[in-house]
Amino acid sequence: MTGFSHPFTASASHKSDSAFDDLTASLGDPRSHPTEEALVQLGRVLMTELVDVISDTALEDYRIVLGEALIGAFHSAAGRIEREADRARDAMRSLDRDFDGSEAADTELQEATAKARTGDVATQACERIRDAAAETWTVATGEVWTAWRGSRRGTHLTAAQLEAKQAIRAIRRRRAGEADPGGPVIAFRGAPMADSAEDAGRIFDALNWARQQWPDMALATTGAKGSEKLAIKWAQQKGVTLILARADFDTHGKAAPFRANDELIALEPTVCLTLVHSVDRERADQRPFGPALNLGQKALENGLRHVAIKARAA
Repeated sequence: MTGFSHPFTASASHKSDSAFDDLTASLGDPRSHPTEEALVQLGRVLMTELVDVISDTALEDYRIVLGEALIGAFHSAAGRIEREADRARDAMRSLDRDFDGSEAADTELQEATAKARTGDVATQACERIRDAAAETWTVATGEVWTAWRGSRRGTHLTAAQLEAKQAIRAIRRRRAGEADPGGPVIAFRGAPMADSAEDAGRIFDALNWARQQWPDMALATTGAKGSEKLAIKWAQQKGVTLILARADFDTHGKAAPFRANDELIALEPTVCLTLVHSVDRERADQRPFGPALNLGQKALENGLRHVAIKARAA
């Protein structure tokens, strides 16, 4: 693996690719729409204001909750609007199927079509605000926001995010010849305490190596704190699709991290990367992280390639 320079830095201001603005213009609404650039700026300003207000105050202890709540609000709004647009599309299909050529039926079909199209635009607007706020949050605090439920489409700011169960279904459909979910999956599990600069360097080395081998890769992890959060940062910066197999402690209790590994293995990863403890020599007395060891063992048991991330040779 080659040398590493930290990829996650504050990005330059994004230029609108005009696709969103072209979409709003095609609606024919006499009212103007905010431009993509304005929506991105709104997301950044909202998050910047939140961070500035709570910094160095007693509320700073709750910054993760407050930051995730602000980003999650726009994620939730996007989901609600998208569901309304989907209902309008269902109505479109029904009206089209039963179309009788009358003026009333034509008017209904046009109204349902317009509602679906405007809903799609509003959904994308919420997603752009959400993703800009999430990017600003990460740059300002180092924290990574991921959707707690469901999948998230990627924009020019972030990569797509899938739930593990959804990705597993897609892989099974691909095997049956019904669909192709995309490129190879690279699974990663790492110790929560492996979050030093040296750890980040080795994790990014490994992921950059994997991406060089499989340019269309998707990264699968559980999203646990520490090293796996660092991997998510890498995926977001590189535009790599993220698959989250979250540990469900409510259902599985202490076995949840190992059940999450079962989901990672079910994704049939091309390679499993593990970091069982920090490579920082000052933290060398740490105990190996059990779930990372377990993923490596399950990879070998299932005939999958396993690569352990270790410290650079002295």
